[in-house]
Amino acid sequence: MNYRNRLMTKLSRHITGCFLLTFFFIGSIHSQTVMVKASIDRNKIMIGEPIELVLEASMPLSVTAKWFPTDSLAHFEFIQKGKIDTALVGDLKTYTQTFSITSFDSGRWALPSLPLEIGNRFYLTDSLPVSVAYSNFDPKQDYHDIKDIIEVSAEDLRYINWAIAALGLLSLLAIIYFMSRKVKKTEAPVVRAVVSKLTAYEEAVQALEEIRKEKSVAAAIDSKLYHSRLNDVLRQFVFRKTGHATMEKTSNELMFQLKKTALPQDEFIRLA
Repeated sequence: MNYRNRLMTKLSRHITGCFLLTFFFIGSIHSQTVMVKASIDRNKIMIGEPIELVLEASMPLSVTAKWFPTDSLAHFEFIQKGKIDTALVGDLKTYTQTFSITSFDSGRWALPSLPLEIGNRFYLTDSLPVSVAYSNFDPKQDYHDIKDIIEVSAEDLRYINWAIAALGLLSLLAIIYFMSRKVKKTEAPVVRAVVSKLTAYEEAVQALEEIRKEKSVAAAIDSKLYHSRLNDVLRQFVFRKTGHATMEKTSNELMFQLKKTALPQDEFIRLA
């Protein structure tokens, strides 16, 4: 009985050893044949410019992998996600996926290492540095409009003008009614809001003309002040067009707010 137990113990040890050797052998083969790679077409961009990110993975035919997580990347946004392409080369299969990404955060960032999961093992790509900057400032260069002024037919605005006039009359009658019901010993001063007679576009163009005139008179202008005033013109224009508060928002908050509008993607990137 003791002999039989010793024999079974030795046999189980040999089986366990063979299993471990097989496991490590297979793992070493996978580690030698599995290859992951991440690459970008440029590492310096202006804010809002697109970058092409390519993820590649090569592995044996018998291996099943969990693809790279691409839900989000810190400081970067996905513009477009391509499909995963597959190619067979000998006993290996290669997967490739191309992304178009951009960033609206100026600074030096890094695309993080992305993991490819095979079984209980992870294979990491290299991290990729990317510098995001604003365009070079040239105070001597004139600004230019993206589009010319579009003439609007007066007939299209006929009913709108009548509606605005009726609404204004009703508002005036309501104010008179409530003011007459309000009894005070002393009359309160009437505060009238200053309403611009210009459209939002005309007001923005007028403000830009004033900045250009001041720039042409001065030999040089402070870059920070120049961009700050241009930023204020944009914020006022967006406020008048959308009615949303814009003056107290940061530049990033303003960009995210504009991204929710119906502005086409290419025009949004040029605006950013």
